[in-house]
Amino acid sequence: MGFSEQETTQDRLARAAAALAEAEVVARARASGVPRPEADDRPPPRDSRRKVGGKGWGAVDPGERPDWAVPEGPEELSGPVPPPDDIAAEAPDADADAVARAIVLRQLSMAPRSRSQLERKLRQRGCDDDVAARVLDRFTEVGLVDDEAYAQMLVRSKQSGKGLARKALAHELRKQGIDQEIADEALGQVGAGDERARAELLVQKKLRTMRGLDPAVQSRRLAGMLARKGYSGEIAWPVIRDAIDGLPEHRRD
Repeated sequence: MGFSEQETTQDRLARAAAALAEAEVVARARASGVPRPEADDRPPPRDSRRKVGGKGWGAVDPGERPDWAVPEGPEELSGPVPPPDDIAAEAPDADADAVARAIVLRQLSMAPRSRSQLERKLRQRGCDDDVAARVLDRFTEVGLVDDEAYAQMLVRSKQSGKGLARKALAHELRKQGIDQEIADEALGQVGAGDERARAELLVQKKLRTMRGLDPAVQSRRLAGMLARKGYSGEIAWPVIRDAIDGLPEHRRD
């Protein structure tokens, strides 16, 4: 189940929101000693739709959502507004697995996450490692946590949206805790020809803001920009040289 399939995104979010509501009800019922509500009394999973602005999976906490958020355009999330992450603090006697499930579902309702990211979040919330492993294993079984799909999507999004080269993409995958074998497979989407074509687009766009500058200054700034995006000098310098030589202001009569 790939994150990039538009038809399945709504289904994934609807299931996550419904399960999140269920987990919240269970956690609060256990904490208060109130019997679990019957099916007819539970909040309907697909009621009260809310509009989420922005791109991809909706608004998220600063510093948590990857800046490469996926498919463009606003999307709808089904189900109630997710509760805060500190469910365990509100209901200290709640079942540990239910609390962990609620935290994971809230994270996934905001943006795709790798398993490593979710493990870190659960650890920050004080979840036991055994509980975290058990809950994340289950989420992996049902396809809501899928590092292969996550890695493929990250590479596509960062390469097309940010113009990152393979070196920078590999760094991003490592930062998100993606296994090396999975990372290598995802990076196979980007070939040398793709890198050069993307570098040429980046250089052309940047050059439009540097009209009238000395060629040496233009070259230096362009080289720095491409280096920050992970391009090697082997790719960067020929692209820069061809672009600058092709400018009307630098052509020799």
